[in-house]
Amino acid sequence: MNIDKRILNFLVIIIFTFGTFWWTFFIFHMPFDFNLVISVVSVRMLASAFIFNDYSLSWSKASQKTFIIKSFVYISAFFVYFPIFYGEVRFSFLASELFLYLFAINFTMYFYYYLINRSQITKTKSVVIYGAGRAGIKLESEFTNSVYKVKYFVDDDKIIQNRSIDAIRVISKQKLKEKIGDDKFDLLVIAIPSASQNRIKEIYDNLSKYFKAIQILPSMDEILESKDFAMQLKNVSVEDLLARHPQDLDKSKISAFIKGKTILVTGAGGSIGSEICRQCERFGAKKLILLDHSEYNLYAIEQELQKIETIPVMQSVVKKEFLDETFKTYKPEIVIHAAAYKHVPLVEANIYEGILNNVVGTKNVIDISIKYGVQKFVMISTDKAVRPTNVMGTTKRICELYAQNVVSLENSNGKGTDIVAVRFGNVLGSSGSVIPKFKSQIENGQKITVTHPDITRYFMLIPEACELVLQAGAIGTGGEIFILDMGEPIKIVDLAKKMIELSGREGIEIEFSGLRPGEKLYEELLIDDTDCKTDYESITVAKPTLYDIDKLNRDIEELLTCKDKLAKLKAIVPEFHHQANI
Repeated sequence: MNIDKRILNFLVIIIFTFGTFWWTFFIFHMPFDFNLVISVVSVRMLASAFIFNDYSLSWSKASQKTFIIKSFVYISAFFVYFPIFYGEVRFSFLASELFLYLFAINFTMYFYYYLINRSQITKTKSVVIYGAGRAGIKLESEFTNSVYKVKYFVDDDKIIQNRSIDAIRVISKQKLKEKIGDDKFDLLVIAIPSASQNRIKEIYDNLSKYFKAIQILPSMDEILESKDFAMQLKNVSVEDLLARHPQDLDKSKISAFIKGKTILVTGAGGSIGSEICRQCERFGAKKLILLDHSEYNLYAIEQELQKIETIPVMQSVVKKEFLDETFKTYKPEIVIHAAAYKHVPLVEANIYEGILNNVVGTKNVIDISIKYGVQKFVMISTDKAVRPTNVMGTTKRICELYAQNVVSLENSNGKGTDIVAVRFGNVLGSSGSVIPKFKSQIENGQKITVTHPDITRYFMLIPEACELVLQAGAIGTGGEIFILDMGEPIKIVDLAKKMIELSGREGIEIEFSGLRPGEKLYEELLIDDTDCKTDYESITVAKPTLYDIDKLNRDIEELLTCKDKLAKLKAIVPEFHHQANI
């Protein structure tokens, strides 16, 4: 027989009210007052029905909030019936009856909640939550209605170790290793949204062999408080282990630099350019001029940016007359120059196009920025510009020389253009990065190809690099080459091994294919150690290199027309040691 749940709630309240009142009257040796009980039942039922809609309550979905609401209703009822029947509030009687009633009703609801929500789910998998803070506790409650059984909390705080949360022990890493032994648990969840990259890596390295899978909550900036934390868990990726998360990021400085400005971004659809655009939107730019010669890339970034006015300009930086018209029309206040050919082997195979796009294109954008009084010009450079062994790096070094030595004369507003460059290494996940290539090879069950067992590279996440680019742009006064702190270089073969391990696939081999034309074993960020500190540890300034700008202009013109372009590149950048065949 099916009974309406509202009737069931009605009957439960009547039974518990009569029962707890009878016991309370019995304890205080008072005669049972039937009129008093009827009045209390009426008040409680009316309050529950009309104020809180209590009789529609789903007990199987009841939460702590439900119990708090009920308690409020029942306490309120005492202050109604006691003055009526006794002329005063008898707190001893109130406290006793309230305790009995709330114990009875809440015990019933909790017990029903437990039976419904536990009996329908078979716990088939074991999970350990690393982090016994707010995020970890919230996750534990969300795992209640899943196939996962939370075995332990792990926390580094010795104060809470050996205590328990919801009957689940909080233990140390070492204690966890002892308890797991040779049998792997199913899942480790790192529930520390504020954890640094170093801490995540340390936890992973210490515990990965004890678990079949490891997941992590996003960072505090990414986590969505309105959604279940369990829904936001993601597998630990190589990006999580390599991310640097600079501690001296000055968002107020970036905001003051960007907010309310009209900004032109060249290469706006590329890996770096598109993230620069996203950051400009986030920091409150007034308008974005999106300049890119790729139709698809330009369309994609324009469609993504919905909270800011955007103007897509499908244009190449080598077309100076068209660039001039763009600057004249839209009058950008800040220019961020990310357009460049960056793929080393492709530029080696297309030397003239690399020179034209990288050197002439950059020169065009700088010259026109000066002509139209742009407040600040920020050029994206690369670690491959330091003691270059390839054409691409050499073209970027020439761009650095031009940015450092061009004279920005005062414009009609009485101010010149501050021109700065920002130099950093590889970014994780860019179109030319090894990581997408390795991921594809792993997914297809292919061998991972690494050029050399000793090759190393610097790595940084694209969002972090772009934030630091904007911060460097904000503090630049003109003529600086800023260098981003990339941490320690990483062996590519170690990166490949880590990606294989994270994938969980077995039998993936690594094959060494040999260095490619123009490629060197390691990259550098400084030509010498005479860098200068800034107010931020993540950003330093390279020693300036003087080069007569008139001579540099003539050299660039000759570079375009001469037959032996490698020789001319060497003449402009004496530290260029070409490694075409290795």
